[in-house]
Amino acid sequence: MESEARAWIEAMLGEKLGALSLQEELKDGVVLCRIANTIEPGVCPKPSTARMAFKQMDNIANYLKACTALGVPSEDLFQTVALFEGQNMPAVLINVHSLGRVAQSRPDFNGPTLGAKLATENARAFDETMLFEG
Repeated sequence: MESEARAWIEAMLGEKLGALSLQEELKDGVVLCRIANTIEPGVCPKPSTARMAFKQMDNIANYLKACTALGVPSEDLFQTVALFEGQNMPAVLINVHSLGRVAQSRPDFNGPTLGAKLATENARAFDETMLFEG
């Protein structure tokens, strides 16, 4: 799950992440904000590159707000400390995979894919004859 997320992030950004663990690469929130803005420009405020912990946590919080705006379900979000302190990386990976699915459902998105595409409604109308034959 982590290797797929890393590969998708690198494809989205068009560049390789560093040699650090995925948690350490994402910890400051800059990469996550850049991904959200790749999906929809301006959905996430420009991330701060300051090394201060509260600025990095603000970046993560802004990314999570952008995820909500993009349509990521609330159950696929994570707590800021889950990433910043590395307390719950599985939740972070679930979020990245969910964002990949949501991105595919956007009509203006033609970037790389991650995970299965979300289902779309396919309403059908049957008349009485079709229902009787059915």
